Parts: sequence; structure tokens; C-alpha cells
Amino acid sequence: MNVFVVGAGAMGRWFADAVRAGPEEVAVAFADPDDAAASAAADAVDGRTVPLDTDESFDAVCIAVPIPVAVEAIDTHADRAEDALVDVTGVATEPVAAMREAAPDRERLSLHPLFAPENEPGNVAAVVDAAGPTSDTIQEALLARGNTLFETTATEHDRAMETVQAKAHAAILAFGLAANDVPEQFQTPISAALFDLVEQVTDGDPRVYADIQRAFDGADDVAAAAEEIAAADADAFGTLYREAGDRR
Repeated sequence: MNVFVVGAGAMGRWFADAVRAGPEEVAVAFADPDDAAASAAADAVDGRTVPLDTDESFDAVCIAVPIPVAVEAIDTHADRAEDALVDVTGVATEPVAAMREAAPDRERLSLHPLFAPENEPGNVAAVVDAAGPTSDTIQEALLARGNTLFETTATEHDRAMETVQAKAHAAILAFGLAANDVPEQFQTPISAALFDLVEQVTDGDPRVYADIQRAFDGADDVAAAAEEIAAADADAFGTLYREAGDRR
């Protein structure tokens, strides 16, 4: 299987490495605006680089670009997919709609690994918009790496991301911005866990987190809940406290 990966960032590299775990031999080509990144990604999987405007065609094309340019990349590169068009951008509704319009007669698959590449294996959300042998082979490769795939819809995926990404990140970053420097001996298990989460979230690319906040609603809800807690009297606080627990 010949695979073309558009985007040589963390997700593009992960996808290229992961599909090689399946039963079928896979040849990978990378394209990226950053030629050095494309070359490094290709070297890591014994692949090659091609220009972004290549006129080659491939069995599968994987769109692994930042969220704001996902639809544009799908429109640009869909015709290079002979069998399957895949995206791993982390958002589903708009890419799936764009793939459906740009590649109506090909297999279409939106994948979202719910982990950083270094934490594989883990859960992978899969929106199977049009199934077929090539997309099946890709999913088999991910399973062979020890991942758990679960099928969902674009709407369900994006609704979940409002909580597990946008709201979670906003809450953690807000704590990091509001917290004072506290000596270690004063830390509680809860505060220490929160500081660990701040360290984990801020040890990355801020652009990725900014893209998530723009793609999914959620931060405003976190801010409103914090204001409600801050303004609550004892009775109101008790109600909010119980409500928070009941939602779990």
C-alpha cells in the first residue's frame, strides 16, 4: 500500500509509523511546507518526500495538518487518493463533510488518537464515513499496535471534544494562571495532581492548544462555572458541589 501523508508533525509521523504495523507492506511519502520536517519524518519510517503539489496518486492519502487548514488540505489533496482519504486532524465534523464532498466515490475515514504519540497504545476514535478494504487495512494496523478503536459519529466526537479537550485544557490552564507558588510541603494530593497536569499541558505546542480552543466550545462554560462558584453562598455552593458530583 502506498500512503501519502500531508503534514510531518507529531500526528503525521504517528500515522505513518502506525500503518506500517499491519499485515501489508506500506510505502510512505511525506509532504510538508517545512522541507526539513518532511525529510526527518520520511527518514524515520524509511519513506520519501514529495512536493506538496505532486501529481502522483496513492492508495491512501492522510491529512495530518493543523485544524484551521484541514478543509483546505482535503480539498487540495483529495484527488491524489485512489482508494481512501483519511484525516487525523483531531476534529471530525468539517473534515468529514469536506472529504465527502471532495471524494464522494472513495473510502473516507476520520481518526483521532486520544493520546500523545509517545503514550501509544490507547483509544482511537474512528468516524467511518465510507468503509472499504484500504481503510480496513489501516484500522487493522492500528489494532496491531495495541490500540483500541471505537466507532463514533462526527457529531458525537466533536461534542465529546468540547469536554475532554476544550473544557479540560481551559480548566487546567486557568488553574496554572491563578495558582501561587507554594512550597512542596504544603501540597495536597489534589493540588499536586493539578500542578502535574499544568506541567503536562504546557509542555507542548501552544498553537495546538489554541487550535483546539478555536475549534470547540467549552472555555466560556468553565469560566462561567468558576464565577458561579466564586459568587455562591454556603447553600448555593453545596448545590453546585453535589451537582458536580452527580454529573460524574
